[in-house]
Amino acid sequence: MITVGMLHSNKHPSKVDRAFAWAAVAKMEGINFYYFSPRDVNFTTNVISGYVYEQGEWIQKELLFPDVIFNSYWMKTDEDTAVYDKLSEMIPFTSQPVGNKMSVYKRISKMSGFEKYLIPSIRVDQPKDVLEALTKYKKVIIKPVSGSQGKGVWFIEQDGELFQKVVDTEKTTTNRKQLISELQDLISEEDYLVQPYILCRTKDGNPYDLRLHVQKDREGKWIIPIIFPRIGTTDRVTSNISRGGSKGELKTFLQREFDDEWMNMKKTLEEFAEHFTIEFESTYDVEFDELGIDIGIDENNKLWIFEVNWRPGCVDFIIAIAKNHIPYAMYVAKKNEST
Repeated sequence: MITVGMLHSNKHPSKVDRAFAWAAVAKMEGINFYYFSPRDVNFTTNVISGYVYEQGEWIQKELLFPDVIFNSYWMKTDEDTAVYDKLSEMIPFTSQPVGNKMSVYKRISKMSGFEKYLIPSIRVDQPKDVLEALTKYKKVIIKPVSGSQGKGVWFIEQDGELFQKVVDTEKTTTNRKQLISELQDLISEEDYLVQPYILCRTKDGNPYDLRLHVQKDREGKWIIPIIFPRIGTTDRVTSNISRGGSKGELKTFLQREFDDEWMNMKKTLEEFAEHFTIEFESTYDVEFDELGIDIGIDENNKLWIFEVNWRPGCVDFIIAIAKNHIPYAMYVAKKNEST
């Protein structure tokens, strides 16, 4: 019987929402499942002190290495990363990173037919890169090259000799000298990119995007289990749920925002997800298990790629996601056995 291991940086599965869902689906699929963290791994004995869900509670047991690992979270320490890397050389992992935002941008720019969906982006090497972008676009977004969940995103709009800045919900006005100083401090700590601001707001003025959540099924084929809108509050420039946004229902949202065109927009999104995912994966030497593609739609109904994520969070659909993850993990294990 195939055994799937879920590797996470948290010590105990009770703190990881996905663990119970994965254990439940594994039970229904008739395979073994256990949870573990890097500190539970013993490479000398090839044994893991993992957690198995039995009779309503997580029980820690000494277990053999699994056939496949669902690497569900990033490692927090160098020691944990060393264990993660060593395991990845021994056992197939289901999830693979896509790279940071600039590397993803460069890949998509070489994908025939998809470059038109890219928001022009450049790495910020010095404050003048942002000032030049403001001269060209008037309104820009700067964000960390390796950031996630909308953290560290700045909106800047030039207004004559002054600049309006929005970070989260805080709005400030600054002059050129102050802005240059702030940007210098910002980029001295982390890599950032700058791009034109794409107006993507509901009829009520809320920022939004559409998360196209694609996954592989039990045959290793791409499917589109979920598309949903993420809607931010009117005082923000992003719609990330972790930054105060909320999740909507696709059909209701599209009917409200696109009236009689809602079915055409739904079809456009589904076709984009299908074609983009296959083409995007073909630019890598690894196979992905899932992707979260964030799409914005401007006032002319043009689609823009906001981001591509390799571990898209989706707490509200956790069972639906697990129902595809576990069968795909089985597929990876069987494929590895046959090689």
